[in-house]
Order: sequence, then C-alpha cells, then structure tokens
Amino acid sequence: MRKTAVSTALACFMIVFLTGCWNSKEIQKMAYVTAIGLDYENGKYITYVQVLNFSNIARGETGEVGKNVPAWIGKGEGVTVTESFNSIYSTSQLRIFWGHVKAIVVSERFLKNSERVKEAYDMLNRYREVRYNILLYGTKEPLRDILSQKSILNLSPLDTLMDTYAQMYSQRSFILPTYGYKIIAQFNEPAVSATLPSLSIDRKSWSEDKRERPMFRIDGAYYFHAQQLTGWLSEKDLEGYRWLQTKLERSPINIPDNSSPDAAVVLIKPNVHFQYVVKHGKPYFSIHLTMMAYVDEMVRNLSKKQIEEKSAQVIKVQIIETYNKGLSIQADVLKLGEYLYRENPKLWQSLHHDGELIIEPDSLDSIDVKVTLMHTGKYKGRVD
Repeated sequence: MRKTAVSTALACFMIVFLTGCWNSKEIQKMAYVTAIGLDYENGKYITYVQVLNFSNIARGETGEVGKNVPAWIGKGEGVTVTESFNSIYSTSQLRIFWGHVKAIVVSERFLKNSERVKEAYDMLNRYREVRYNILLYGTKEPLRDILSQKSILNLSPLDTLMDTYAQMYSQRSFILPTYGYKIIAQFNEPAVSATLPSLSIDRKSWSEDKRERPMFRIDGAYYFHAQQLTGWLSEKDLEGYRWLQTKLERSPINIPDNSSPDAAVVLIKPNVHFQYVVKHGKPYFSIHLTMMAYVDEMVRNLSKKQIEEKSAQVIKVQIIETYNKGLSIQADVLKLGEYLYRENPKLWQSLHHDGELIIEPDSLDSIDVKVTLMHTGKYKGRVD
C-alpha cells in the first residue's frame, strides 16, 4: 500500500514539473507559402509570398467547385535576400511554412544581374523546408498580379499553369517549364545558353459570362550566356525550338504555314540527332529529326506523301528561323555548342574565347527532317 502511495506521489510530481511541448506546431495555425516572387529596386531586394488557406482548397465530398479561393500576398524588403524574407515574418501573424512552395517567379529587372538569381536560389535552397523541385519563371508582369492570378472556373492558384502545367502541356507542347535546379545547372555550364521560360497574363482570351478573366500564358523565354542575360525571345521566335525537345508530347502546325493552309497537322514523338564536321578549323552542324504525325484538319485533299513533305518543310524553316533569332541576341537556342562541348570538349575549348558563342550564321550546315503520317483521324484521307 505504501509503495502504491509513493508511486502515485512520484507520478504527480513528474506531471507537475514536466515541460510543455514548446516546439509543437498547430498545422491549422500556419501560413503555407505556395509561390514566391523576387524583385529588385532602388538597391533593395523585394520579396513577395503567396499564401493560401488550404481548408478552402481541399476537395472533399462537400467541397464547392468554383468557389473563389483568396490568395494572401505578403511583401518584404531588404538589402539581402535573407533580410527581405525575414521582414515578412514581422507582420505574418502566423508561423510561415515553406515546404509547399511550387514556383518562383522573378522579375525582368531582377534577371539583369545573374548574381542576384544565384544568390536568391542559394539562400532558398539552404533552407531545409524548401524543396529542390520548384518551377522557375521570369516575367515582365507586376509580381502582385502574377501571385494573385486564379485558374479557370475560379479554381485555386495551385491549379494554374504556373504550378501545374503537365495537363495543358500534354495537349499543346511548346516551351517546357523547367525546375530551378536545372536552370542553375545551365548557368554553371560554360557551353550552355540557359533557358528561363517567361510567364505572362493573357487578359483577353477568356471571360466569365461577359467579364474578362485573365489567364496565365508562357509567352517566350529569357536566355543567358556566360551567366549574363542576353535577351528575350517570344513564343513565335521559338517555334523551331520545340521540335528539339525530346519531352514534346503534342504540337500542331499548319501546312503550309501561311494564311491559307491546306491542312492542320499534329506532331508527336520527336527523335533528334546532332552531328558535326570540322572544316578549316570550324565546326559545322547537321540536325537529323524524325517525327510522327496525324491530321487534325483537312482543308484541301492532300496525299500522304504531300502531308509528310509539307510538314517536314515547315519544321525545317521554323528551326532555321529560331536559330537565327537566337544568334540575334547571342543565344545558342538549339544548343549546338553544348553538343560539341559534350562530344569534343578539347575542340570546344580551342574555339571558345571570352565567353563568346562558338556558332555563327553558317554553322548550321544542314537539317534533315522526316515526318511519318500515322493516320488521318476518323475521316479517311487520300493515302496514295
């Protein structure tokens, strides 16, 4: 009996003097950052964070599809990236959690100094909560507009192109969004023209009843060479670039590519090979590309051979035009220099001087494109 009393007293003593769980966190009382905006003005880093209330986003049996999901946007400033982020804590009211960040959007003026980009990315990746697989974009738009953008049907910002691009890309492949760690790796490669997709807001294409509703669009890409921003190319300028992306799933063209096409063709499964020869100490490149295709619309009857030949011709012209557009801003869009760097680093090193491109207008010697028509859709077409 006495042992029981002693045990009970000891237990009560321990309960009274046990410390509380001071480090525990109530998950419903945290601010979850889902996207970050980076800007630079007047000698200061300006940081924006997008915070969502996940209870409004969860899709349960009682969830209301189309209900407006507000996005809270915080702003911080500082002479360093760290200081700008820390200034957000002073007014956040709740503990901020960074483990759900899915995208980082960087202003054009921020991009003009590549050291800022590397500094910001270094700081973010040093913090243990931030993941590595974060999509990175540049933009000409105000960052508040970007971070407050909603999706179609009033779905949350997590259902926009900025965060979830895969479903849209499967229907229209063009400029592939890229994870930040891949872009930083390109920055550190001397032979690579790093490519950063640019995010814009299309304010005219969609409306809710008669009210215009803006939607995201990837409208081009920024290019860097020797770790310096060289320029920006539009989606139109980059039409030829898409055919060299092995992850391209589906992309359409008109044949011929003019105001009066004979047909619309969808191209899939690109298979590309590069080759080079050295003449008079200079490399000359050839591209060999094979693709599958099917007819999406037939305006005028064409034979199978005509469809394949006209498609190949459109692709070839687009690749040449994109190559020349890249040279106009000192960017190796087709990554011919990178190919030589991998295949023959000694030759590349002998040609590389002071960060200049090793390619010239005549470096692209030939392009061989072969398109194979798979089918003409549900309607039978001429296959003679």
